[in-house]
Amino acid sequence: MAEHDDEMLSSSSAVEKHGASASAGTAILPADPFENPGEPPHRPRRTDVDPKKQRLAERQVATFFYVSIICSILSVAAYVAFPIQQNDFGTVRTANLFLGLAIALALLSMGLGAVYWSKTLVVDREIAEMRHPTRGSETTRAKAVEAFQLADKESGFSRRKLIRNSIIGALAAFPLPGIVLVRDLAPAADPNELLRHTMWKKGTRLTKDPTGLPIKASDVTLGSVFHVIPEGLLQKEDMLEEKAKAAVLLMRLDPNDLHEPKGRENWQYNGIVAYSKICTHVGCPVALYEQQTHHLLCPCHQSTFDVSHNCEVIFGPASRPLPQLPITVDAEGYLVAQSDFHEPVGPSFWERDR
Repeated sequence: MAEHDDEMLSSSSAVEKHGASASAGTAILPADPFENPGEPPHRPRRTDVDPKKQRLAERQVATFFYVSIICSILSVAAYVAFPIQQNDFGTVRTANLFLGLAIALALLSMGLGAVYWSKTLVVDREIAEMRHPTRGSETTRAKAVEAFQLADKESGFSRRKLIRNSIIGALAAFPLPGIVLVRDLAPAADPNELLRHTMWKKGTRLTKDPTGLPIKASDVTLGSVFHVIPEGLLQKEDMLEEKAKAAVLLMRLDPNDLHEPKGRENWQYNGIVAYSKICTHVGCPVALYEQQTHHLLCPCHQSTFDVSHNCEVIFGPASRPLPQLPITVDAEGYLVAQSDFHEPVGPSFWERDR
């Protein structure tokens, strides 16, 4: 018991001394249990000590880049050699297979070349770089230029002409597939002329989409809207291409609500008007009709057209009204076109000079 009491007294004294020191403002800090081990010893690579290995690695890197060039060219060749035939999904699969493989190998070879270059030839010493808290001064910018020059020296980009020329060639060749594919999307003829003419002509009946049934004027009630295609469209081989130009919206308004411009008074029939369904912004299908306001809304970018005022643009990015199709009725009471559209359908950018 006496020894236990002595230990408690000793502990109490130590606590009191510690409290007194703390109150006096003296902090007792524990010794740092970890020491900075420093950087591990640098292990030189084979290419660092053997010039033959260095030259071999340089040739291997260049080979990857040359393979990328070849694959980029092969992708263009595959696009030409395996054309896609309409309604033949076998040609779609074949073209996509060879085109995708060539582009993937071009990108993979370029990536492998860059990685192998950095692993074998770029200087691999570990460095610690201090970050400055504010935007650099002119001196700092000069240092940055110096750092780029040092990186160029250490990577050997300027000195290793074989690698430099091969990677430049690979980077120049890689965009070729995209350029060829995107360029081939443009029509060979003038888009303005292609979109200026559709299937509509004098006497062509207006038919319902997608049934192809002709529409009588008596079937179009006040406030109704019909999705319309020209008669005979469903029998054409290039039906989708022609429909993309000739699709029409048919509506009936109170004739007193129509404000037709001069020269177009006879383009409608008893309040029935027909306008192109293709938005003049980027060609989306205009399909939302507000019966009370007589507004047509494009769901893609919210361009809004006023049917009662010749489909002029009242909101959104579209820059011109929807083209109007002149209509009338034939001897049997069916709605027919008086002519084709008098202006190109679709996006306004087609009308610009190429």
